[in-house]
Amino acid sequence: MKKIAIIICARYKDCGGGKCFRALRERCGAFSIYPADETVEIVGYSSCGGCPGGNIEYVPAEFKKNGAEVVHLATGLVVGYPPCPSIRQFRTFIETAHGLPVVVGTHPIPQKYMDMHGALPFWKDSDMAELAGPLFHDAPEIMKAYN
Repeated sequence: MKKIAIIICARYKDCGGGKCFRALRERCGAFSIYPADETVEIVGYSSCGGCPGGNIEYVPAEFKKNGAEVVHLATGLVVGYPPCPSIRQFRTFIETAHGLPVVVGTHPIPQKYMDMHGALPFWKDSDMAELAGPLFHDAPEIMKAYN
């Protein structure tokens, strides 16, 4: 069994997590890295705490106490506007300070966001596809289903 935790952007602190939980069940988006026959349990769910990410310092310790083996930084950090400027620092801090691997992304990028971000010059010049690799492998029909 793989035990995971999710950190969402504080802009979406009232998010019920529906797209993330659905993607986990469907094994799409960043959750495609887990085989369909592997049991995955969510053991923690929190926001980053707001810019500049105050919860990043201590929430992963709580996740670890609950058995977390990996932390996912939610897709909203990638495709919210503007994308979170601290994603890389969050990943490095969590992996270094807490010893937990970090996956950037949860649910598939909704097609409407991919269309918009694809038209923005900074997105074309960014390394988001490398940073959040699994999010860029979903078929267009799956991305549309997450609009």
